[in-house]
Amino acid sequence: MRLELRAITKRFGSLVANDQISITVEPGQIHSLLGENGAGKSTLMNVLFGLLHPDDGEILIDGVPTTFENSGEAVRRGIGMVHQHFMLVPVFTVAENVVLGFEPTKSFNRVDYQKATDDIRRVSKEFNLEVDPDAIIESLPVGIQQRVEILKALSHDAQLLILDEPTAVLTPQEIDALMEIMRSLAAAGKSILFITHKLKEVKAIADVITIIRQGKVVGTAEPSASESELASMMVGRDVVLTVQKEPFSPGEDVFEIRDLVVRDDRGLAAVNGVSLDVRAGEILALAGVQGNGQTELVEAIAGMRPVESGTITLNGHDITNASPRKVLDAGLGHIPEDRQRNGLVMSMTVADNLVLNTPRRAPFAKRGTRNLAAVNANAVRLINEFDIRTESPQELVSSLSGGNQQKVIVARELSRDLKFLVASQPTRGLDVGSIEYVHRQMVNHRNLGNAALVVSSELDEVFALADRIAVMYAGKISGVVDPSVSRESIGLLMAGTITETAHD
Repeated sequence: MRLELRAITKRFGSLVANDQISITVEPGQIHSLLGENGAGKSTLMNVLFGLLHPDDGEILIDGVPTTFENSGEAVRRGIGMVHQHFMLVPVFTVAENVVLGFEPTKSFNRVDYQKATDDIRRVSKEFNLEVDPDAIIESLPVGIQQRVEILKALSHDAQLLILDEPTAVLTPQEIDALMEIMRSLAAAGKSILFITHKLKEVKAIADVITIIRQGKVVGTAEPSASESELASMMVGRDVVLTVQKEPFSPGEDVFEIRDLVVRDDRGLAAVNGVSLDVRAGEILALAGVQGNGQTELVEAIAGMRPVESGTITLNGHDITNASPRKVLDAGLGHIPEDRQRNGLVMSMTVADNLVLNTPRRAPFAKRGTRNLAAVNANAVRLINEFDIRTESPQELVSSLSGGNQQKVIVARELSRDLKFLVASQPTRGLDVGSIEYVHRQMVNHRNLGNAALVVSSELDEVFALADRIAVMYAGKISGVVDPSVSRESIGLLMAGTITETAHD
């Protein structure tokens, strides 16, 4: 399939999300789309997939102008989309998920699962996807679940695949496997639109790279372009891609976990006997594929989930099963995994979100009355200091881009007198410019002699920030290693293939 997007424009009121965007994807080509958060990538893909309708411009498939009233029409015309967050029913089998909404039938309108199974085996073999049609989704590793999403698209005879941040939850080995699948799809003549913020992956897999900034195409590049060149095109300025840190000189233990057991929402032991310590002047990075207990561990630390057994100690004080308020008062800062659900009140202003932890305390309130001037002055200072891109402190935080929403949380947490910071997936979904900024602020916190636990599924982030690396698998710590170890070793620890402990 040859896809042409010609001068696509999409407006939301006065905001021009896509401004005369033109892109061509040739048959058998892997075409990467790069851009900052809020640059218009998702809007453009939603236009292409029939979820939004362009205000101007046209879509051509094999030279023929085409319009899609909905995503079903896009699928029927040969376009498939693999979303960053999988659209799978966990309790269904692979076959049931693949045919959902497009079920083959036989007599008396019964679903023909045998035909579905045969089709899945055929497509799996053709593209080396290796998926068992009878497996239950929730029992599969995330890398295999992603293959199911790709199978869904291919089973509908997709000729163009849109892959939206496809490596966000994969181990290094699973990423390598996905790259091979993408190459085999391209070799078979499939066209691929690959959306990611990971520059190494773009350089490794893309045939052509298109960069968009503030809703416009600012250029194209070959994969031979350097990471610095690509990053500069994305953000419109030079970007420092390496994290500058002072030499590692740890002090006394600030934070300790001993034999912690925490259950998930199903009552299963998501955290099963975990022990860790973090010292002053240290960033301990907790790596691992998401879903291995990291979320429940952080929630327990922050007072958001009960601890069944074990202890959590901060600055010598036991905070096990303390309330979130008491945990914050003890000197813990928390950058949550889900910024919109747990880090912000989306219906409130930027100024109000910047004082969520201390809304009733001086200088922001006195005797139950809010000091609006102090709240606003605090917002003006932090907006400038942390480079939050907003029209005013009174703008609703919901109107900010994801990167700027994250900066609001980082500014709020790091502007307090903290000794220990817990940051869970602190740069997920952020562009390279916002990642550079967040990393710099976290390293500044560490350089002041403070401690931090950074939970991340991004290995680039882990290696950039960590003074030590702990790896979590199936609710346990599978290893604590020095950041000088190889990515392959970390990948094996993430998969539970090996266990290892390094001494300081």
